[in-house]
Amino acid sequence: MSSSHSALVQLRAFLAQPQMMPNTKLPPERELAEQIGVTRGQLRKALAVLEGEGLLWRHVGKGTFVGSAQPFEMISLAEIARISSPAEVMRTRLVVEPALCSEAAVQATTNDIRFLRECSSDSRAAQTWREYESCDNRLHKAIADAANNPITSALFDMVAGIRRTVVWGRLRPDRARPAPDHHSFAEHDAIIEAIEQRDPAAARARMHRHLASVERHLFAPDDRGRAETARG
Repeated sequence: MSSSHSALVQLRAFLAQPQMMPNTKLPPERELAEQIGVTRGQLRKALAVLEGEGLLWRHVGKGTFVGSAQPFEMISLAEIARISSPAEVMRTRLVVEPALCSEAAVQATTNDIRFLRECSSDSRAAQTWREYESCDNRLHKAIADAANNPITSALFDMVAGIRRTVVWGRLRPDRARPAPDHHSFAEHDAIIEAIEQRDPAAARARMHRHLASVERHLFAPDDRGRAETARG
């Protein structure tokens, strides 16, 4: 998954929030880029795409605004997210992502695996939680894409979009960035290793174990657990 596509997914999730009503003015580019964890260049490309789809409109000298005409896909995403809970999102992920990971172990190319390693490295180097979330999203998307099936990739995109909309703006830890021993780092590496070794059973099991770990953090009784909702 390219950085440009990641920025586009992040921006779509931002716009799917309930308060993003037609004609709502977006924050300035610098502020918006920081909020969704992308560069200004990546943001501008994503804004141009959504403007072309009729999701946004711009007024020179005044800013960028949410458009009133939304394509069917965006309306569906917002509506499903509105009636969904984090628990339902996690149950869906536990069904979908282990199966995609198993497929990736069979279908992934050498370039796919190389990109997975890059995503894992980038997530460890992240300087903020938003930056980490962007890397994490990109890694999970890359695993789905490594199955090399456009239908399952599209299914993943829908679930991922709903997930990010449901959890947007939830609490985050006081730390500015993930701790070096953040549970996802080792879990991601184990998943990539199974894919690289062409072991679909291990890939499925390790993704399931990873998501179960994410689920435990999601439903932890304290604020720190709730802060982990978006990450995994």
